[in-house]
Amino acid sequence: MSAQDAHYAGELVDGARILALFGDLATELLIRLDGNEGLFRAYETVEFLAPVFAGDYVEVTGELTAVGHTSRQMRFEARKVIAAGSRSGWGESDAPADPRAPGAADVLRDPIVVARAVGTCVVPRSLQRKPRELYLPGLPAGPAPTTGAVTPPPPGSDGEVILTAAIVGAELTRAKTPHLPITPDEVADEAARCREAGAAIIHLHVRDDDGRNTQSAERFSRVIDAIRSKCDCIIQASTGGAIGMSLDERASPLVCRPEMATLNCGTINFGDDVFVNSRPDIRALARRIRAAGVLPELECYEVGHVEEALALASEGLVPMPLHFQFVLGVKGAIGAREDVVLFLRSLVPSAATWAIAAMGRFQQPLTELGMRLGGHARVGIEDNIYISRSVLAEGSAPLVGRAAAYARSIGRPVADPAQARLLLGLGESR
Repeated sequence: MSAQDAHYAGELVDGARILALFGDLATELLIRLDGNEGLFRAYETVEFLAPVFAGDYVEVTGELTAVGHTSRQMRFEARKVIAAGSRSGWGESDAPADPRAPGAADVLRDPIVVARAVGTCVVPRSLQRKPRELYLPGLPAGPAPTTGAVTPPPPGSDGEVILTAAIVGAELTRAKTPHLPITPDEVADEAARCREAGAAIIHLHVRDDDGRNTQSAERFSRVIDAIRSKCDCIIQASTGGAIGMSLDERASPLVCRPEMATLNCGTINFGDDVFVNSRPDIRALARRIRAAGVLPELECYEVGHVEEALALASEGLVPMPLHFQFVLGVKGAIGAREDVVLFLRSLVPSAATWAIAAMGRFQQPLTELGMRLGGHARVGIEDNIYISRSVLAEGSAPLVGRAAAYARSIGRPVADPAQARLLLGLGESR
């Protein structure tokens, strides 16, 4: 911040200067995403959290959190990384100012967040155009490769990305996040927001009125009807339910005729519990899913689960082509790493589709890695409740929007539900 930025006594910088930097970031993100500067419609929230003075150095970041047909929601943060030496009295520096050095400044060991904001920009559809090269620096490109070189994408990896939104989960509570949808209307509203952000599939658990996980067919039916009244997403019912449920309980949602259902392909340690899926039970559930005319998603938490899924296919218990979900980072199961993804992908038949669902802080980097390698992605608060470090996602839609923006940034269009049905072999919309 220069002397020209100082607006008040004591060389205090006007907060409007920070907002101007946020506006510059928004313009760059729109150009990178849409090839057009767009218009800044409004700020939903603005917080000024610490003073900024002439001579301070400020780093500003912007992140796309949701992408609609014309709207683009963004989150901004400004951090002071160097404090002018004369301002050490504000308690922002480890070293006192040296009055003999008027140009003194101190690097802050812990940068200070001086402002945050959330805003929405608009780019009319007629003005949206895909730039020749698109990369969003605000969306990290995932973890550093373990092999020392970036793995090249396989042929065909530039096709559509299918995004699944896991919006409820079995174990998440309102105590952890107030944005957990519970009632049928809340779940349907969140599904519609996720559809607007780019989701083609809704991975569905349901809760009773008290917020407890249930596999009740009646509750699933109410929630599915509510979702279908508000969006055209593929509905994928969980048959995992919760640890300790019987096979009959877990299979209950199949009577509601979802288009897809999960099929867990093996037993794992799940945190401090054990999620039991015996081979006879896996086959019994596979037969029920097939009899219901529902497409199974093969949930694989370990390498052996992929082998078991292939065995199910060879026995005629699951239809071809197969659709795999690699669930990574569950405590007690396989880790969320690049080498794991590469190996699991190597086991999958070429005609199959696969996706990644990664837990917690691994969700963003591992799903982005999967998209770069030609796979699909599952995101949502079932697996990760944060949009950034210590900042709760306001539901699953912002996580979907970020994944959709990243997919477009690497040249992969985001599949709508109709396109996803064709890619998965589901045929006509219900």
